[in-house]
Amino acid sequence: MKHLSKLLVASAFLAAPLSTAFAGETLDRIMDAGSIKVSTDPNWPPQSFLNDDNDFDGFDVDVAREIAKRMGVEVEFVTPSWDIITAGNWNGRWDMSVGSMTPTKERAKVLSFPAVYYYTPASFAVHNDSTATKLSDLDGKVVGASTASTFDLYLRHDLTIDAEGAPAFEYQVKAGEIKNFESSTVGFDDLRLGDGVRLSGMVTSLPSIMEAIANDYPVKVLGEPAFYEPLSVAIDLGDDELGAKIADAVAAMREDGTLKAMSEKWYGVDYTSAN
Repeated sequence: MKHLSKLLVASAFLAAPLSTAFAGETLDRIMDAGSIKVSTDPNWPPQSFLNDDNDFDGFDVDVAREIAKRMGVEVEFVTPSWDIITAGNWNGRWDMSVGSMTPTKERAKVLSFPAVYYYTPASFAVHNDSTATKLSDLDGKVVGASTASTFDLYLRHDLTIDAEGAPAFEYQVKAGEIKNFESSTVGFDDLRLGDGVRLSGMVTSLPSIMEAIANDYPVKVLGEPAFYEPLSVAIDLGDDELGAKIADAVAAMREDGTLKAMSEKWYGVDYTSAN
């Protein structure tokens, strides 16, 4: 059923017409339809995933549903690939991304970031049999990261994070080869095969590593976090009215403790503060 669901969503996505941008009209269209389309990842726990009932679940999913609720509309999830989401110019195929996206200068050329809703450490994972004790021990090795992600940019020494609350960082790994994956889960599947079999390590969000460990993947965290990410809701450029509505909803969620409760539910800690 999971594969059938993905195929149906993908077919609908590919069949969607590419129209002109809805700049200035997006919010009216959403309110008239009573529904907002949100892009998400069906295979990235605990942020977003399909649960045993084939329903979307996870921290990002809960945040998206709550934003929609506070806007007074229903939510519809679609699952385009991450590189398509970050490329912008969505042309109305979906309205909002609640997918733990880091605001960067490059992404800001095509997307708007109306509300940072949490902050997470980006960390390295290695197989339990790895003898690495520090990040530089991965120098010259095969290291994995999800495609078009800040983790991939970090490995390529091409990462710039400009959002408020993001501390400075240094590049501590010089990978010999970078292997990209559609999602971190695919990377963990390679890493679990053994130290150096396909990967010597991978970089992803610390919550994703902890989720893999909780699901009995034979992996462990290596060293301290490599960098810290402010993570934001994203929309297409030109949708200022929609952005303001989203920003108001997230601010209210932060003020009344809803965001904090969601973070503690999924991560066991409050990641909604830069502190």
